[in-house]
Amino acid sequence: MSELHTPHAGDDMAKDDDAVALLMRQHGDIRNLFDEVEATNGEERRDAFRRLVRLLAVHETAEEEVVHPFARRALPGGEQVVEERLAEERAAKETLAALDEMDTDDPEFMPQLLELRKDVQEHARAEERYEFTHIRRGTDATNLAAMAKAIKAAEAMAPTRPHPGVESGAKNMALGPVAALMDRTKDTVRKAMGKD
Repeated sequence: MSELHTPHAGDDMAKDDDAVALLMRQHGDIRNLFDEVEATNGEERRDAFRRLVRLLAVHETAEEEVVHPFARRALPGGEQVVEERLAEERAAKETLAALDEMDTDDPEFMPQLLELRKDVQEHARAEERYEFTHIRRGTDATNLAAMAKAIKAAEAMAPTRPHPGVESGAKNMALGPVAALMDRTKDTVRKAMGKD
């Protein structure tokens, strides 16, 4: 199954100096990881799922901290666009947190994973259409590079496995380990953007 193996987020060491290109690559990696989870079983499936959880947590948190604030300010109807994306993200986080509590061999795991995949793919298409296109048109290379730097910082810091025991105080966050990973990622993104 090694031909299915998608690298851990950030492992490719690509020189990403365009936030939109980086986020699009992450969308591709997320699709590949869903494929990998579906095509494997046992320990391979558990490993692929851990990588999927990690990338989804890092990706969504970076979008909340980098993409959505830009969209609110710069897009026509940006507030509505962002609110729709946040509602999609909340629903996905709840499903992801429930899956994270399950064993990947549980008979309920795959049906829930397939539902999550459908929701995540619809969300990604909406982001690409309503946010990414406008970001590309509405900002310059310097800002795209600054956003990419913050997103790469989030990729680099996130642990391979979320660790339980760190509670999230933020509302609308998934509970437990996924939320802890998102909180740490948010802190790293803010620091990279000079907002600490």
